[in-house]
Amino acid sequence: MYDNYIKDVLEKYDNGLIKLEDAVEALKKLPYEDLGFAKIDYNREVRRGYPEVIYCEGKTPEQVREIAVRMYEKGSNVLGTRASLDHFEAVRQVCDKAVYYDVARIISIRTDEVKKTKGVIGVVAAGTSDLPVAEEAAVTAELMGNSVKRIYDVGVAGIHRLISKIDELRSFRVIICIAGMEGALPTVVGGLVACPIIAVPTSVGYGANFHGLSALLAMLNSCSSGVSVVNIDNGFGAAYSASLINKIGECYYEAFVL
Repeated sequence: MYDNYIKDVLEKYDNGLIKLEDAVEALKKLPYEDLGFAKIDYNREVRRGYPEVIYCEGKTPEQVREIAVRMYEKGSNVLGTRASLDHFEAVRQVCDKAVYYDVARIISIRTDEVKKTKGVIGVVAAGTSDLPVAEEAAVTAELMGNSVKRIYDVGVAGIHRLISKIDELRSFRVIICIAGMEGALPTVVGGLVACPIIAVPTSVGYGANFHGLSALLAMLNSCSSGVSVVNIDNGFGAAYSASLINKIGECYYEAFVL
């Protein structure tokens, strides 16, 4: 998106439609725009392929609103994670395109359609209590242009539920596997499929779960090869990594299969 923005500014200057000072001012904002309380990294989409994401927790509704509106005005797709209803209401006051995903706690403003990938990301969650983290991962992956399939409540306490989905599990290009308690699910899934697995420990569990630490350590010590682990409750981070893997897989598919 910002490659086109740069070309547009340079073409306008080359054709005499804007002054040199105006062109310089427009391009100066590309590295970042300083709002005082935040520096918006507009250039990140050029470098990484995805725009900067707003982590809303700890920010005031007014701060989130200002960042979101500035990004929206520059033509960027806006994604805000760990957002409360107060954050969303503040953004919606100035942008009626804003959408709130309540379970995932995500704010989205779409200014440009993202091309959908052919490969599918599977989001597999052990229990219903893991849904907030699972939905953060699933919605983030969808907003980043991925096709997503959800398989929920298939934890190891009733492993027949997981086994019944084995054909679907083996069809995914990458799997985000989410579990709390003892965190065993990614290890089991890792023994059944050939694709990369990104494990997400959640803070769901009783006292000895230590707010997700036991699940984190179990996943880090998985005996299944190909299991990578993100931080506790980090559905967003898992979705970002899965999107990059899926994107690389898409490039491979187009280059060598088509």
